[in-house]
Amino acid sequence: MTLTRICVVGAGTIGSLCAGHLARVADISLLVRRPEQAEVLNAAGLRISGKSDFTVAVHATTDPATLPEFDLAIVATKAPHVATAVSSLAGHSPNATVMTIQNGLGVEEVIRRHGPWRLISAVTFMSGTRRDDRHVEYELDTATWMGPYAGTATPLPDVEEVGRLFEKAGLHVEVLSDLCPAQWSKLIFNSAVNGVAAVTDLPHVALFARRDRESDLGHLVHDLMEEGLKVATARGVTLWEDPWKMNVEAVSRGSTLAEEYAHIPSMLADIRAGRRTEADFIQGSLVREAALAGVAVPLTTALYRLVKARDRSFDD
Repeated sequence: MTLTRICVVGAGTIGSLCAGHLARVADISLLVRRPEQAEVLNAAGLRISGKSDFTVAVHATTDPATLPEFDLAIVATKAPHVATAVSSLAGHSPNATVMTIQNGLGVEEVIRRHGPWRLISAVTFMSGTRRDDRHVEYELDTATWMGPYAGTATPLPDVEEVGRLFEKAGLHVEVLSDLCPAQWSKLIFNSAVNGVAAVTDLPHVALFARRDRESDLGHLVHDLMEEGLKVATARGVTLWEDPWKMNVEAVSRGSTLAEEYAHIPSMLADIRAGRRTEADFIQGSLVREAALAGVAVPLTTALYRLVKARDRSFDD
């Protein structure tokens, strides 16, 4: 598989981090929503600071018809926008491979409805802060997990080639023959951490792991993750990593409420910006999987309803 022409769909934090690094080893096209963002990216390039520090030239457009043929497309929009974004690629580069990099479950099936592409599933723990339309600060240089999507015949060597390209570009990656256990690990982690952050307006700080007193927030986060583990077990999934341990390790870098020490989870960032969250693909998917397995998840269901209430408040 040749990987010299790459299209990144979405230029938020994750899309920009992928596009910026990969532009150092391949030709990058960026499909964005707003003409003003495309204009500034084309004029001044894409800047990455923090863990990496460079500026690269990219070709940005809002018009899918102007995209060159691509070997690999990385869909980096938020999960609720995947259908709209990928429908615009229908009929384009049918022999290409498309990689998802969303939170939650279900986006691969959305993409399959719009094209015959081979599919790679990925989840990432790298993160950053979007400073403006052309500048992202790279904060956590943690790994991206990727593997063949179970519903397609994507060969593992194709995924390994994408993994090598990521590594050559300076990004950490782990290629797995079966991504499902890793997807579920992050799903359970995200459902608890993102949801609690969204309803408490707290960044991901040490309080999320503290269980010294009966009133400590860590009890709730732990119990939410235990519900998720029960669902995974009932669905026959053995987790790749323990979500609670992931949570404890993630907050160990800082012990105060000061945001400079803590990561702002994506749902909290959405709520603060007045945007709808990915709740349907994260907490919602876990609630649906629980129903299929006949497992009660009262805490996760309550959290899902609370986040959806925040979502719907933006409509009003």
